[in-house]
Amino acid sequence: MALLEIDDIHVFYDKIEALKGVSISVETGQIVTLVGANGAGKTTTLRAVSGLLRPRQGEVRLDGVGLGETPPHEIAAMGMMQVPEGRRIFARLTVDENLAMGAFTRKDRREVAADRERMLALFPRLRERLKQIAGTLSGGEQQMVATARALMGRPRMLLMDEPSMGLSPVMVDQVFETIRQINEQGVTILLVEQNALMALSIADYGYVMESGRIVLTGQGQDLIDDESVQRAYLG
Repeated sequence: MALLEIDDIHVFYDKIEALKGVSISVETGQIVTLVGANGAGKTTTLRAVSGLLRPRQGEVRLDGVGLGETPPHEIAAMGMMQVPEGRRIFARLTVDENLAMGAFTRKDRREVAADRERMLALFPRLRERLKQIAGTLSGGEQQMVATARALMGRPRMLLMDEPSMGLSPVMVDQVFETIRQINEQGVTILLVEQNALMALSIADYGYVMESGRIVLTGQGQDLIDDESVQRAYLG
């Protein structure tokens, strides 16, 4: 059974149908990526999965359990966390306070402290910035905070929305290496990313989205080799 199943969901903004029967399956331990142009529906898909939007039709299931009307904070407590587009850190809080907010659903204080140390090992730069106001960090450092904050919830499933957006090429390479490391530590990842080549190069499986529909699927390398994907997304 897939850890995450998105089954024929239709999502509307008022009368405009943004998702037109999207189905995606993510197996435990995989990196699955969703690529496509701006406005294709990628972020809307993640928002529907995390409970921020409600499909008018279809179903989202986590580990076989339908999420239905489950509110976002309960979905997070079930083990699915999101790193949102644009970071969305708590800009007026310190780095350390942002990390603490990521563990707000947890009661195991000793394990929370241990996870905090793991985050500082994964992102050594954050150790130097712990008492700094998060809004004063560079874009790359803010992305580290956003990712570490989500991981502090100890997710089984991590949703990542455009983690490389606005970053320098060096930081982009670092972000994708970090995604690999997170996955190797046992976290399943659904990745939305405009940098299709980088995303597909680390993905076990990929979905190509256009105008609210899935138009092509396949293993990451197979999609990189596909001529239509090359023309549309790989330049």
